[in-house]
Amino acid sequence: MFSLEAEFEMIDLDQIDRRLLAILQEDATVPIAELAERVGLSQTPCWKRVRRLQDAGVITARVALLDREALDLGLTVFVAVKTGHHDEGWLNQFAAGASALPEVVEFYRMSGDVDYLLKVVVRDIAAYDRFYKRLIATAPLTDVSSSFAMEQIKFTTALPIAPT
Repeated sequence: MFSLEAEFEMIDLDQIDRRLLAILQEDATVPIAELAERVGLSQTPCWKRVRRLQDAGVITARVALLDREALDLGLTVFVAVKTGHHDEGWLNQFAAGASALPEVVEFYRMSGDVDYLLKVVVRDIAAYDRFYKRLIATAPLTDVSSSFAMEQIKFTTALPIAPT
């Protein structure tokens, strides 16, 4: 069964934790010695804080961000899905099916007129059409509407971390 619920532990973040997170969001490859120096700690306490943030689920992964254009993935599509089905079985089927499609880079259950919103990255319209056919085969859908991004104005993976 596919589960959309995430479990996490809430922890108190002090100013140093927040500075660590801000630095790591910009560059997760910063060596621990430099990270420690930038937040005013020695290496061992700094490493322990980073480890605590990982163990608590605040830091969920350290990844490389790739350039879509360099990978010939120049088309971003926002796919709005409406359905007449709102039971757990249908949701599990659709969530598992859509999540398994590698072109789906973000996937949300929404309030309002649209039930689900997917952000899809593909090479071109032909690739989107192939994706679309696989998407609609995942579960019964009432309406699928696609909006093609014309220009990316802002992109960041960094979350806004407010100081304490």
